Amino acid sequence: MRLATYRAGKIFILYDADSLCDADQESQTMPPIPPCAFDSAYWRNADRVIGEAPGRGVSLFLDASPFEAGAQWVLRPYRRGGLIARLSDDRYLWTGLERTRAFREIRLTADLHARGLPVPRPVAARVARHGLTYEAALITERISGARALAELAIEGVADDALLQHVGTTIRRFHDAGLDHVDLDARNLLVDPLGKVWLIDLDRCRLRRDGDWKADNLARLERSLTKFGAADDMESIKRSYAPLGICRSQAPHNFASCQGTGLNRARWQR
Repeated sequence: MRLATYRAGKIFILYDADSLCDADQESQTMPPIPPCAFDSAYWRNADRVIGEAPGRGVSLFLDASPFEAGAQWVLRPYRRGGLIARLSDDRYLWTGLERTRAFREIRLTADLHARGLPVPRPVAARVARHGLTYEAALITERISGARALAELAIEGVADDALLQHVGTTIRRFHDAGLDHVDLDARNLLVDPLGKVWLIDLDRCRLRRDGDWKADNLARLERSLTKFGAADDMESIKRSYAPLGICRSQAPHNFASCQGTGLNRARWQR
């Protein structure tokens, strides 16, 4: 995947040039996806919104065939939560383009995607600067037919095999060094073939081994408990832990397993 940047005044777009560009398009003055394509009104007016996902900022499922034949995308605006949202729910402090949440997320997602990890293919990100602040939005490829683990847990249809697949998938990301700060059951998707995907990498980062892994798992356990599926965590833990290493430990004790004298590389492979 080759990411390219387009700038028009105070608008910056970082996009997947390999997927969106024709062979001769790099010489053109306009990006393959226009700035207005990051606004929900653009898609609603074109009658190309095919669904929505609830959240802090409603994500739209899009028929993106005008840009990629047969493609479906997800448009997600960045929105604040908490008390600061009362002042502004869509503005963030400008500290440099590469430090914006959208650019950091798309670059991280592209990196993980290139490694073969199950994340949606990033399409493009837009940042619009407004003096000392900015607003942003991200477009990724939609995982067709996927459902959130939270939904499956609520319905009681997440069987042991699937939950163990969830555990091995999380372990793959942790072995790659991904600290997913919002690892909950809504950010784990399961497609119709049973493949597990990880979404929403906002504020996530690659880190050295540490207690953050246990923090991720504890957050997921709290999420499953909230959805009435606390017992599902046991199957996830069994498949997450390396064979013979603290398999029976609870998530909050995973970090302590790393100090048992066992080869640290086994936690980072």
